[in-house]
Amino acid sequence: MDVYLSYLPLAHIFDRVIEELFISKGASIGFWHKDLKQLIDDIKELKPTVLCAVPRVLDRIYSGLVEKISSTGVIKNALFNIAYSYKLHNMSKGYKHVEAAPVFDKIVFNKVKEGLGGKLRLILSGAAPLSSNVETFLRVVTCAHVLQGYGLTETCAGSFVARPDEMSMIGTVGPPLPVVDVCLESVPEMGYDALASAPRGEICIRGKCLFSGYYKQEDLTKEVIIDGWFHTGDVGEWQPNGSLKIIDRKKNIFKLSQGEYISVENLESIYSLAYNIDAIWIYGNSYESFLVAVVNPNMEALEHWAEANGIAGDFNSLCENPKAKTYILGELNKIGKEKKSRGFEFIKDVHLDPTPFDMERDLLTPTYKKKRAQFFKYYQVCVKPRRLKD
Repeated sequence: MDVYLSYLPLAHIFDRVIEELFISKGASIGFWHKDLKQLIDDIKELKPTVLCAVPRVLDRIYSGLVEKISSTGVIKNALFNIAYSYKLHNMSKGYKHVEAAPVFDKIVFNKVKEGLGGKLRLILSGAAPLSSNVETFLRVVTCAHVLQGYGLTETCAGSFVARPDEMSMIGTVGPPLPVVDVCLESVPEMGYDALASAPRGEICIRGKCLFSGYYKQEDLTKEVIIDGWFHTGDVGEWQPNGSLKIIDRKKNIFKLSQGEYISVENLESIYSLAYNIDAIWIYGNSYESFLVAVVNPNMEALEHWAEANGIAGDFNSLCENPKAKTYILGELNKIGKEKKSRGFEFIKDVHLDPTPFDMERDLLTPTYKKKRAQFFKYYQVCVKPRRLKD
């Protein structure tokens, strides 16, 4: 019997729709322990056919697999890298099935598959963008299809989903489903033009799956549904292959004191590429000319840096160490330079929090989106705009 394993919050519309679909087809439903440290144990126990998760969970699976593979020894590690490169090359050439190199799958990647229960055929990611390197890695090593999708409660969950046989759709949410009409609306204040050669703008959706309105909130309904089009607040970019890439959030922009617009979610996605951090929240306001941030450092990376630099202390004390803050800030600025961020988009000060952002402190929604007002309320003492002292 097929097993569907949910790593999505129960309140998530995506989870509700998928569960009902699988139950109607006679599949079993499995739920996790609500402890990321036990997620691999959950998967091994339940042996899922389909795994639905948010990027935070898949990032943890990716990190665990990379760590385990890197500790297997020089020869096995070299064999893995050869197999990975060969299979990725074949898949990129247009192979229609993810098992493009059956010999390597049997010798190398089958161990990864068995570590994930042995029956996994499909991994679906939703709620937030999944980084391209994680998606690519999981597509290659899990012997399963790994797809991103996009939708909202207001659109009855999925409105887009990527195709499993198109490597060019990695990093996108794929094309729209047949049940919806989609268009992009220009957002001039953010520099997004829906009529440009690379069309970018706010994603607007209409169709029979669209909600009728917010309960007893007529004003809010009129604000988001205009001429039959639901304005999602998310900013997308059409790709040449017909897929859509989520690049920003319209509502999460603000001005600095010199009038520059900051697209904060886009910046957070850029700085999240730093290998030594797990999560980041960026803050600025119209009274200051620069940005500050709160960061969850990666424990392993920070402890490795401390050992290499002769700095003693546990993880909590390292997060309070000014040298550690300078180190993390420097790594963030390296990413900013690599991505050619503008001067005012660089972070000038950072606070390190050893405790991951969580729902218990009301920092995240059940779908792991940041509650920015709550972030500011919680961290306001730490993020008073200031530059690092020399």
